[in-house]
Amino acid sequence: MKKSDNTPQQKKNKKPKSRKTTFSIGYLFLFLVVLYVIQIFMSPRADEIPYSQFREYVSEGKIVDCSIGERIIKGHFRGSSSEKDLPVPFVAVPVHDPKLVEELKRQNVQFKGEIENTFFKSMIMWWIFPFAIVALAWFFISKKIGGVGAPFMSFGKAKIKLYAEEDVKKTSFADVAGCDEAKEELKEIIDFLKYPQKFQKLGGKIPKGVLLIGPPGTGKTLLAKAVAGESGVPFFSISGSDFVEMFVGMGAARVRDMFEQAKHKAPCIIFIDELDSVGRQRGAGLGGGHDEREQTLNQLLAEMDGFSSQKGVIIIAATNRPDVLDSALLRPGRFDRQVTVDRPDLLGREAVLKVHAKDVKVSPNGDLKIIAKRTPGFSGADLANVINEAALLAARRDKKFVEMGELEEAIERVVAGPERKSRVISDEEKSIVAYHESGHTLVAALLPHSDPVHKVSIIARGAAALGYTLQLPTEDKYLTRESEILNTLCVLLAGRAAEEAAFHELSTGSQNDLERATKLTRNYVCKFGMSAALGPQTYGRQQGNIFLGHDLVQEKEYSEKTAIEIDAEVTRIIKDSYNKAKTLIDENMDKLQLLAKKLEEVEVLEGDQILELLSLNNGNKPKQSGKDNESGEKAVS
Repeated sequence: MKKSDNTPQQKKNKKPKSRKTTFSIGYLFLFLVVLYVIQIFMSPRADEIPYSQFREYVSEGKIVDCSIGERIIKGHFRGSSSEKDLPVPFVAVPVHDPKLVEELKRQNVQFKGEIENTFFKSMIMWWIFPFAIVALAWFFISKKIGGVGAPFMSFGKAKIKLYAEEDVKKTSFADVAGCDEAKEELKEIIDFLKYPQKFQKLGGKIPKGVLLIGPPGTGKTLLAKAVAGESGVPFFSISGSDFVEMFVGMGAARVRDMFEQAKHKAPCIIFIDELDSVGRQRGAGLGGGHDEREQTLNQLLAEMDGFSSQKGVIIIAATNRPDVLDSALLRPGRFDRQVTVDRPDLLGREAVLKVHAKDVKVSPNGDLKIIAKRTPGFSGADLANVINEAALLAARRDKKFVEMGELEEAIERVVAGPERKSRVISDEEKSIVAYHESGHTLVAALLPHSDPVHKVSIIARGAAALGYTLQLPTEDKYLTRESEILNTLCVLLAGRAAEEAAFHELSTGSQNDLERATKLTRNYVCKFGMSAALGPQTYGRQQGNIFLGHDLVQEKEYSEKTAIEIDAEVTRIIKDSYNKAKTLIDENMDKLQLLAKKLEEVEVLEGDQILELLSLNNGNKPKQSGKDNESGEKAVS
């Protein structure tokens, strides 16, 4: 192994690097201002006296010294008879007086003649010097006020980032996985940018704008870069928030400048990220709308109408809030094609994991297909985080490869946060948490066709969770049946029921479970229309956005009597689910105690160990009562 060259003796002998002195225009400006202030305000003020008084001071012997010029006499005189007092400066306008010199000699006054150059001195003092200060101040402000390194006169310039063709070509569709349908939609844009004549000869018009819609982290920005990389054209990127500034009209000016720059680089792609920050619905704000943002949006609409798609400028925008966009943006002729970039399915997750694991040394036993099955609902960014967390864990443990254990632990870190083994809890609290999580696990195992319990732990994770029960579905689900919702409620409330059955007392550990159960039940009644008492009807609007004024003044869509009925139905369903969970636990108390004691001993149980403890792998079903339901939710508490 090669030894480091930085031995203590060598470090001692190394000369410290000299720091280069950098010139700052701000320091020069400050120095000139201070100098000017000293000249104007700190220099001694001279008393203006008439020539007659000056002659009187000369006769009385009060003049200490003086300089006689053609237009001015200046010097010092004694203000009192005391020699200790400081001489007072004075100025006087001279008159023709031949006897003045003889009188000054007689009084032993030090005097001299002075040749004045008042014109140049006045120019420097009152014109050139102040003008230099103003010029330096303007230069300093122009460099700083527009942002770091931004000139003052560039407020109207768009903060658009142009990617070189070499950088753009590094990203292709091979780097994007899990959104095959979106890639198919965008291939037409690539063909138009590469071979525009193929479309133009048939009279077809390519869409001017493509709007990428999807949850955060699904790869919308990466997909836009891949389109530019596949087509080999310049790629302009800007965020929607970069348009709006504190100065009125700057947003609209930047929109105009952005399109001007794009026209010179055509064919090219303009990518606007977070379009909802500038494209929100107009005229619906709390105070009548945001005038500057609306001006920017109006200019964007005008520019999209003003240029022709034949010029080869394609606009791609991304947002995760299409519901708040202005309708004028979504009409044909503007963003007339909408491409949904959703969370990947099972095959898509496996492909995304392979893309992110290309540069990571994964052990041969690291099956990414299993990891894909255990990460339903994960976005591309979440999957990238799983691979990265696994690599960090393997490096922390001095391993040469990322193994399956690190990959599975990385999933738990992303879902529930890192383990907090340093949090020490008492034996009594540990027992409460063990029974709580065992309740979730037992009820989830008792209800058929429910998602299997992958792991249960009483090791604290994240900020508040003292333990968690992780259920993972065996396949992707796009619909949820009524029985699955009711079973999910039972699983969520089973932790509280287990605490009551074991200790005959409740704790605050069920807070998150109750919040989730109440929200799910209210959706069951008001949103899904599954309540038999209230019928197949939705109650209330979707939760509105506070910046949309009409959501705040919307009248209630149901009466107070109906609201009372909704509350009563929500309470009934929650109580029924809780009673069912409590009944299942009471009938299988021996299984609950077995799980809880084992959890207190080992702190973590895997799915196979749970099945073995409950004797489910031998076909011995625990006792259950009531109607069989299904569960498909993960319980974390």
